[in-house]
Amino acid sequence: MAKILIIEDDARIRAVLKEILEEKEHDVQEAADGQEGFKKLEQGSFDLCLCDIKMPKMDGLEVLDKVKEVGIATNFIVISAHGTIDVAVEAVKKGAFDFLQKPFDLGRLEITLRNALDKTNLVKETKTLRKKISKKFDMVGDSEPIRQVKEMIEKVAPTDARVLINGPNGAGKELVARWVHEKSKRADGPLIEVNCAAIPSELIESELFGHEKGSFTSAVKQRIGKFELAEGGTLFLDEIGDMSLSAQAKVLRALQESKITRVGGDKEITVNVRVVAATNKDLRKEIEEHRFREDLFHRLSVIIIKVPALNDRKDDIPLLADKFLHDIADEYGAKKKSFDAAALTALQAHNWTGNIRELRNVVERLVIMGGDEITAEDVKRYL
Repeated sequence: MAKILIIEDDARIRAVLKEILEEKEHDVQEAADGQEGFKKLEQGSFDLCLCDIKMPKMDGLEVLDKVKEVGIATNFIVISAHGTIDVAVEAVKKGAFDFLQKPFDLGRLEITLRNALDKTNLVKETKTLRKKISKKFDMVGDSEPIRQVKEMIEKVAPTDARVLINGPNGAGKELVARWVHEKSKRADGPLIEVNCAAIPSELIESELFGHEKGSFTSAVKQRIGKFELAEGGTLFLDEIGDMSLSAQAKVLRALQESKITRVGGDKEITVNVRVVAATNKDLRKEIEEHRFREDLFHRLSVIIIKVPALNDRKDDIPLLADKFLHDIADEYGAKKKSFDAAALTALQAHNWTGNIRELRNVVERLVIMGGDEITAEDVKRYL
């Protein structure tokens, strides 16, 4: 059952539409003009609005404009007479899902309603899924080092500035990159990750920029590279300190000119990509030893975010451990376990050389091997 609003100045048409919709067991409300309809849209959450174009006080296009202005997410189907088809098309350009022409064809009405409600449900499911994903990848912690990281993300994410994330393995550099993307204007675009350390140096250029068919022995077909796949979004270059010097030169050109060329090709392709990079290495030392280009470093490091090691934020361990207990319970489909106070104290006393990644593995081990309440003795035995 959907909640639907009909905005129509003709009482007979309203009555017909209401009868049809209520037969389908939808919750239907009515408004006799645009002003009344807009007030109802502001006051209540509707899955769909059927809105006439020509109405007194406020016409359908004005309703659409005001709805867009205040950020109401309701899907619209505009109702149009023969003489207002061009206006109906204009309404679709303004964001309406579709239009229905008077007099109504019942078959077309049913199909349009079903498609519009399918879209509404899809949007709801997508928002729910994104909330779940955001919760799973939440940045947990209240310590001063992590608060500083969160503040930097809030300031830098809405810009298009390039970001270099520095920190030890397992400290959460990928999580920082994800939040820079999620809080940016590019959040609806893709986040494409490339682990530069995991790709052989002879293949990294093909991975980043793509290749043309026949450009090398195993290039049996054209391949689109990560720069192109990240169009309109964010490209995350993880472990960039392990990238070959030849690939670094091409990345530098792509950043300078916003253009790439596929391996074996000669066509320049314009790309609109924000680059976020991460490394566990001291790139200034790598520059001194001629393993990293200084000009690329300066291109990448408009903003540098330093992710603290877990040993530098041990106050966050109780919060992190509780989050991992929740995540693991969800994954296993089991009841969430708990730590007693002494167990948390024992975790805080440990030297976490593997950082958050190690803590997560330890918590999972304790969930499997410990009781419903994990004790200090469990930590001593299994850590």
